[in-house]
Amino acid sequence: MNLKVLLPTEILIDRPVLKVIAEAENGSFCLLPRHVDFVSALLPGILTFVDEQNCETYLGIGGGILTKTGAEVRVSTIYAVQGEDLDTLRQKVSEQFDAQHERERLVRSAIAKLEADILRHFVKQGVGSDV
Repeated sequence: MNLKVLLPTEILIDRPVLKVIAEAENGSFCLLPRHVDFVSALLPGILTFVDEQNCETYLGIGGGILTKTGAEVRVSTIYAVQGEDLDTLRQKVSEQFDAQHERERLVRSAIAKLEADILRHFVKQGVGSDV
């Protein structure tokens, strides 16, 4: 099988695999090469795959859609982080969340400043006052 993990801005993974393990709303499942074609909505969590050298790799994903058509397994997700073991994955996910929270804080601050500037402009122009 070939696994392709698609993010909004890049292809994170595109490689042959022996097995894919993921979690949907109704539980975990494992895809092997001769598995029937399949579609599933994935929950946020860990997607595991085993490559041709029998090495397990873990992806922290933010949910998504998995499709298996023939020998192609595709996962479309908005967020994914790769780790060779669960400790490394946990650390990378934590770092990504910290960075995301900082970006969100900066955006909220910029929006608040913009709103205050707009209000000051309206007050200065006398918008809303009786003329």
